[in-house]
Amino acid sequence: MENLNSGLLPIQKWGIKSTERPVVIAGPCSAESEKQVLETAKQLSENGINIYRAGIWKPRTRPGHFEGVGAKGLPWLKKVKEETGMLITTEVATEKHVYEALKFGVDILWIGARSSANPFVMQEIANALEGADVPVMIKNPVNPDLDLWIGAIERIQKAGIKKIAAIHRGFSTYDKSLYRNNPQWQLAIDLKIKLPNIPLFNDPSHIGGKRDLLFDISQKAMDLHFDGLMIESHINPDEAWSDAKQQITPAVLNKLLDNLILRDKKSHSLEETVELEKYRAQIDSYDNIIMGVLGDRMDVVKNIGKFKKENNITILQPNRWDQLMKKNYEQADSKGFSKKFVDRLFKAIHQESINFQTAIMKEETKEKIVKVTK
Repeated sequence: MENLNSGLLPIQKWGIKSTERPVVIAGPCSAESEKQVLETAKQLSENGINIYRAGIWKPRTRPGHFEGVGAKGLPWLKKVKEETGMLITTEVATEKHVYEALKFGVDILWIGARSSANPFVMQEIANALEGADVPVMIKNPVNPDLDLWIGAIERIQKAGIKKIAAIHRGFSTYDKSLYRNNPQWQLAIDLKIKLPNIPLFNDPSHIGGKRDLLFDISQKAMDLHFDGLMIESHINPDEAWSDAKQQITPAVLNKLLDNLILRDKKSHSLEETVELEKYRAQIDSYDNIIMGVLGDRMDVVKNIGKFKKENNITILQPNRWDQLMKKNYEQADSKGFSKKFVDRLFKAIHQESINFQTAIMKEETKEKIVKVTK
């Protein structure tokens, strides 16, 4: 790990104009047309954004969806650089992508989550990068595997790349979650602890998947001392050809950045902050699990309500409630929970269950009223 931490250049030596935290990379999910690319870039540049992102090649889960304009969009990015002075960056997923991007003067390359999860793809990209002097940013793999993420970074460094950063974009999960990709902050924190010399960016767009989550995720990243943000911005997000729900206009992005609170690193040690936030991240993860389990429980409650309705059974079953609470008291005692806490918790859950079943019963009443009045 010492070898990976040595010989790397800090973000301030990447040719980025501003050295203030956070460094912001912004632009549309996908390059769609020359006009869209240039207009978005000009508005972002006017708001002080120095690095412009746009997907040229778009890896999609299933065929038939928009997969990017391809290499014909690279001259559009080059024009952005010429007309605004912004640095330009795009995603590469193959050896050919690397060669094409470098040929058109792309300043920074990033490697996506699908690619970083595949060591064969990472090695192909690393081989194509040998001898190049270009910054490379590596997103976390789609699955929550810290070693796989570190391995992807190591392959790029072994290719001779000195300017390397990591991008935290969250992790795919089958569990119900508030997020498009569960952040699992503790994994990003662990990477920061193990590789303190590698700049760490946050991608709130892909973590949240929705505009209204972007600020909170970005603020969380700043509280954890991330070095920068990669946020998707489009002049007309609702009409975007890909990931429309998670993109915002340059004007909205400007407001988001203005409202971010940047903590004073000197007020407490980074080690203390990281340790505390690691525990908080674990709590957030468990809270998400609890909410998902409660949602699943209520789905079962709905099925019970439908069964009771079809078989003309009353909602409240006192004997069942007594059996349930007896079991819960026994489990709570083994966990060190008080009986009072268990009472409050399960009475609230039980009341919500009754509310769900009552709503189902009311639907039957409405149906009968309609029949009578006809």
